[in-house]
Amino acid sequence: MMDKAEGAFLTIGELAQQLGVAQHILRYWESRFPQLRPLQRAGNRRYYRPQDVEVARRIHRLLNHEGYTVRGVQKVLRDRTSVEPQASPVAAMPVSSVPAGPEPDDAAAAGGVDVFRLIALRNRLQAALEG
Repeated sequence: MMDKAEGAFLTIGELAQQLGVAQHILRYWESRFPQLRPLQRAGNRRYYRPQDVEVARRIHRLLNHEGYTVRGVQKVLRDRTSVEPQASPVAAMPVSSVPAGPEPDDAAAAGGVDVFRLIALRNRLQAALEG
C-alpha cells in the first residue's frame, strides 16, 4: 500500500488501521463525539481530514491509554480550556503505597467516587495483566 502525503485525507479503513481499532469503533465514536465529523461523500464514504485524525487519536489515547470513560472523554472534548492531566503521581505509586482513602460513607457524601480506591484497583488490574 502506498503511503499518503502528510495532511492527506484518510478513509475510515486507513484511520482504523493506523489506530488499531475496528471501523465500527470509529463510527461509534462519531455518534458519541460531535467533534469527530469526517466528510461524507457519495455512498456515505468517510474522509477524515487532518483535524479529524487528531481528534480520533486523542479519543483513542484517552479511552485506551489514559483510562477515561466515554463520558469522561466527552467532558474533556467539550471543555476545550481543560488541560488533560498527565500521569498523576498517585497513579504511578505501587498499590501498597496508595492510601485507602475515605470510608465508603464518606466517599458517597463526597460525590460517590473514591478515587484512591479506583486507582488502587486499576493498578492491581494492570499488574495482573502484566504478570
